This record gives sequence, structure tokens and C-alpha cells, in this order.
Amino acid sequence: MSSLSAAQFDFDLPEELIATKPAAQRDQSRLLLVGRDHVAHHTFAELPDLIERFVGEKPLLVVNDSKVLLARLFARKIGTGGEPGGRVELLLLEPHNATTAAATSWRVMYRTSKPLRQGASLSLLDRQGQPLTGCTLTVRTVEGEGRAILDFPTETPLTELLSQAGELPLPPYIVRQRQLSGESASPEDDERYQTVYAKELGSVAAPTAGLHFTDPLLAQLAARGIERASVTLHVGPGTFMPLRDDDPLKHVMHSERYQVPPETVEAIARARRDGRKVLAVGTTVVRTLESATLEGHTVPQPGFGETRLFIYPQPGPQPPTGRYPFRVVDAMLTNFHLPRSTLLMLVAAFAGTERILHAYQQAIAARYRFYSYGDAMLLPTRM
Repeated sequence: MSSLSAAQFDFDLPEELIATKPAAQRDQSRLLLVGRDHVAHHTFAELPDLIERFVGEKPLLVVNDSKVLLARLFARKIGTGGEPGGRVELLLLEPHNATTAAATSWRVMYRTSKPLRQGASLSLLDRQGQPLTGCTLTVRTVEGEGRAILDFPTETPLTELLSQAGELPLPPYIVRQRQLSGESASPEDDERYQTVYAKELGSVAAPTAGLHFTDPLLAQLAARGIERASVTLHVGPGTFMPLRDDDPLKHVMHSERYQVPPETVEAIARARRDGRKVLAVGTTVVRTLESATLEGHTVPQPGFGETRLFIYPQPGPQPPTGRYPFRVVDAMLTNFHLPRSTLLMLVAAFAGTERILHAYQQAIAARYRFYSYGDAMLLPTRM
């Protein structure tokens, strides 16, 4: 048993503070500034001023440009005689043996009354629940625990199939709360559950810290000489999973695919030479940059990779000081995370557990909105 406990990262969150809809305007969400010894309440639109005052002169802003797939699909089993069978709900997870969303084989999570069988055929349904002509999926492999690898038809690009059949994979708690209140899916989700700079298809959940940015706000940052660079980390469904054991070191992190472009490496190297800080937008950017950076270095390696990096604020693989040895990230923007989650532990490792839990209590008292569509916090300095 480690000295680290999931209970150290638990807190009571009133259900009404869990945001199921976005703010009326992206940059009018609230922003909690978390200093070393104080917190202050702002709106996200104030970010340019706050960066200059508290982060430093012309830091490099690094964002995750992954785009959320219309990854939720429905199909029907096809019987041996061609007759329609039971309904199957599918969630695309990641391409199988490929690096792009154009892959024709995908690992999926599925829900159905009876488990899928290897070699079985499925008829993909459109958004009205009707079979798409000529669109038959084949179960290549059944992996257990509600997961399988499916082969999609090669004649039609996957993006075209998703445009006809896919739905945005909103977090389950949003779907559940809307159903309980009698609300239907909102058309604004198609726009608001994507960042304005999203371009690389592959995520099944949004990198939510970036949802607050608008094009005019990005233009303001650029006008002040705050450079922006991108990485791509395709967010998987395991990102938001709470710890299931009180010993966090027993937690198995999900694997996520990332890419660090050469131009981003060059931008970080310039910032290092100029003495400017690196400001990561979201935990996905933090995990990407820290995963891609070799020990003893402060600039990441370019290229593709996969990460299972678990960043937490206690001894173990980390130094006995209990601090994670961040190599690249100097400041962070992030949303408010689940109790007992690996994301909350990452933020605590960055800014200090006591400091973060105090900030969360201040946010709850001030009625901040939590989770994917919630408000944000700016951490201008590391622990």
C-alpha cells in the first residue's frame, strides 16, 4: 500500500454545479486564478491580461487540436439467414493498427443484449434508425469486457459514414441528466463540444480546457505576441474514469495516441532560449508534452507516440519530495475535474494537493460550474 490514497482527492460536489450545458458564450465562462497563496475570480475573456500579469511575458500557449469524432453509432445484428437481429450501440475508441481516423478497422466498446460473436455481421443504422444501404460491419475480434474490433466497409470513407450515422459522444453524465430532466439533444453541442481550433479527427471526448477559447480571444492573444502551438492527443473514454481502488498506484491508465509536430518542438525550443514559459491548455497537453520529453531534457521529441503516463503528487516512480518532475510545462489552464480522478491528481501534482483542494472548495462556495461544460482555472506557477 502506497502512502497515496484516493480518499485524499475526494470532495463533496453539489449535483447542481455539474454543468450539462455550455455557457451562453465560450469566453464568458468563469476563470479561477489560483496563485501560490490566494485565489481570484475572473471571466475567461480576461485571460490575455491575466497571462501577462501572472504567467509572464509572451509565454507559449500549447493547445490540443484533436477533433471529436461522431463516434456513437447504432447497428443491428444480421442473422444467418439475413434477418435483422438485436440492436447494438457502438462507441469508436481507436483505429486498429493505424494512426489516423481514416482507418477501416476500429476498436469499439459495445452494448447489446447478447455478446457479439467473432465473424458476425452488423448493419449500420442511420440517424433515423434505418439500415444504411450496403454498409455491413464485420466483427473481426471479440476482446471481452464489452470491447471488439470491427471492420468497416472500404468502399465508403469512414468520415462519410459517420456524417450519416454518427452522433456526438457526449459524456454519459450529460446525457443522463438531460434525460432525467426531459431534455433532448441540443444542436449547439455539435459546435460547442469542439474547440474552435479542432482539426485532427480522433477523440471520443473533447479536450475541455480549450472549449472556452473564441477566435477573437485567440486574436487578442496573438496581438500581444503570445504565440500558439499545437499538439494532438486523441482523448479516449478512460480519461474521465475515477480511481476504483483506494491505492491509486493500482490504477491502470488508458492508452492514448498523440503527435508532437516538429514546428511545436521548435516553438518550445525558442521559448526556452528566450526565457519564456510554456502554458499548457488542458491535462491532455500536459500528458503529451511530458510523455514526449526525455529525462533530463526540457524540449519534447517530435513524432507520434502512445502514452499511459500517470502523473500524481506522491513518491513512487517520482522523487521522494512527492513532486512530479515536470520537464516542459510551466503553467496550466484546466477545467474542474471529478473527485478521485487521475486528472485531479495530475493538477494536484502540478500545483500542490492542499492548494488545489482549497481552490476547489473556493470554487464550490462561489458556485462555479464543473466538468466538461464547466468553468476553468488558471495555474500560473508550478508547486
